[in-house]
Amino acid sequence: MKLPRRQFLHLATGAAALQAVSRFAWAQAYPTRPVRIVVGFPPGGGADITARLIGQWLAERLGQPFIIENRPGAGGNMATETVVRAPADGYTLLLATTPNAVNATLYEKLNFNFVRDIAPVATIYYVPNVMAVHPSFPAKTILEFIAYSKSNPGKVNMGSGGIGAPMHMSGELFKIMAGVDLVHVPYRGAGLALTDLLAGQVQVSFPTMPSTIEHVRTGKLRALGVTTATRADALPQVPAVGEFVPTYESSTWFGIGAPKNTPAEIVSKLNEAINAALADRKLNARLADLGGTVLAGSPMDFGKLVADETEKWGKVIRAANIKPE
Repeated sequence: MKLPRRQFLHLATGAAALQAVSRFAWAQAYPTRPVRIVVGFPPGGGADITARLIGQWLAERLGQPFIIENRPGAGGNMATETVVRAPADGYTLLLATTPNAVNATLYEKLNFNFVRDIAPVATIYYVPNVMAVHPSFPAKTILEFIAYSKSNPGKVNMGSGGIGAPMHMSGELFKIMAGVDLVHVPYRGAGLALTDLLAGQVQVSFPTMPSTIEHVRTGKLRALGVTTATRADALPQVPAVGEFVPTYESSTWFGIGAPKNTPAEIVSKLNEAINAALADRKLNARLADLGGTVLAGSPMDFGKLVADETEKWGKVIRAANIKPE
């Protein structure tokens, strides 16, 4: 039977409206089962700490467990690909961080495009990395470190959580801008690099503040500088590297991403919940104690941050001729 055009359009409009209402109702009920947050790095590092803090808040606010799944490998690419290939239903999320922007240039043949295949949900916060040395190291200031490194080229080992990790990129940027020759020693994860820095097996590293701050406070490590443009409130006595190496700046940021085509209603609900978390006095204080600065914003804001960081670190990778393992 052939329907009159007007009746057909009326029925089609009604069906579309019903579908939209149904989708909205489904998103309002989200989540109805556990959600996993995939982290591309081992337990104990800044990404893992961040995921567990925000996951606990989301679980309490949204009424379902947010399970942290650590999937280290290939500088976070394994975790990202896991999320890219997951159903776009809001039940698999990515703890996105600086290496995702780095890897876009570092790796020539990825099975995904981070900007295209991961929908930005919300930024969480950013933290300085800490230029830290073992207490036995002779340099006590950044200027002394630069002088020592120039007098001993190729003899200072710089540990990192792997090629392209925030620790590595902060160090490479420092090498370029300060004109020093440091030997990069990559580890399989920030926690392992930090362990060897504490043991004096490497002389310097640029770990994130959340994983380092207690070691600095207890004297197990000496902080020479923080990598943000200004001093960090959590370690106000520690200068910014940029005070001695003009315009130097390197922050590690964290956010939540989802597979592309995740319903906008779910992205919006998660964004609203995460921004509420960042406004919570207790969680805010916890992040500040770790040296972080909250970075509330829209999914669009997060997308712009990723684009800007991808361009910045692409320039460093090309200048230093950095290649993946």
